[in-house]
Amino acid sequence: MSVLVYINSTNGIGKNAFEAVTYGKKLGDVTVVTNGNVDDASLAQLGNYGTSKVLVDKALVNADDQQLTRMIANAATQVGATTIVFSHDDVAKNIAPRLSVRLKAGLVSGAIALPEGDGTIKVNVFSGKAFGAVKVNSATKVISLLPNSIQPEEVGGAAAVEAFAGNAGDSKIKVLGTNFPEGDIPLPEAELVVSAGRGLKGPENWGMVEDLAKALGAATACSRPVSDIGWRPHHEHVGQTGIAIRPNLYIAAGISGAIQHLAGVNGSKVIVVINTDPEAPFFKAADYGVVGDAFEVLPKLTEAIKKFKASK
Repeated sequence: MSVLVYINSTNGIGKNAFEAVTYGKKLGDVTVVTNGNVDDASLAQLGNYGTSKVLVDKALVNADDQQLTRMIANAATQVGATTIVFSHDDVAKNIAPRLSVRLKAGLVSGAIALPEGDGTIKVNVFSGKAFGAVKVNSATKVISLLPNSIQPEEVGGAAAVEAFAGNAGDSKIKVLGTNFPEGDIPLPEAELVVSAGRGLKGPENWGMVEDLAKALGAATACSRPVSDIGWRPHHEHVGQTGIAIRPNLYIAAGISGAIQHLAGVNGSKVIVVINTDPEAPFFKAADYGVVGDAFEVLPKLTEAIKKFKASK
């Protein structure tokens, strides 16, 4: 089976790309397609996860959704791909449905596992409260993979990087500027996340959250009210109306756990909740709960982690 994997390289090549290539490799022979000003050395490292070739349209910069759809469709035709794989990010949410219509392909959005023996693919439904099984009967399939659903697997090797003319056409959209999220670890790719809410009482107290995140090597996040009132940037907002994440560990301090917040984090492997209110709804979803003041718990937790790492 020929598999095409689209990599969004706008912010560089990261963990989500490695996951998507690993997933594609388990389905068949993988070709990667991407666009923009990304260096060949970064693209070649994708060969370590299972692809032998990367097609890159370096002329297609600041592409809109229609251009990307045409480019990926043309790449799929060129390599004879019967399955196209995306990482389930904001770009995939816009492009994958367009591509499925263009190729007359069935779409599986937000897959969390490889196809089973009968071809069904497991997905999250109802904001992660349940699982669904989707079976695609069309000859061509489009699959978007939820981040942190599978572990990247290194197989060794380097990919050949080839120039590709995607014939994407002209854009009807003019890009006036681009702002990228700050931080060392992109939140959608983070395996460890430390988050906080209004219980921290003000932005001046966020240093203890950042200290814990630094000690763990984690990304920082926040609840919607915190981003709405300007304590933290909007790209850190996790929840139903923010970023949906699936880290291995999610630590939430001073967040009550409204259903909208849970919808964005309940895919986490382990949830730790710190709150002074023993009746906070978040405790019902937590794997571990600490009834205590974040101003006391977070510094002690940070100190304990530093001591533990120093002893290794």
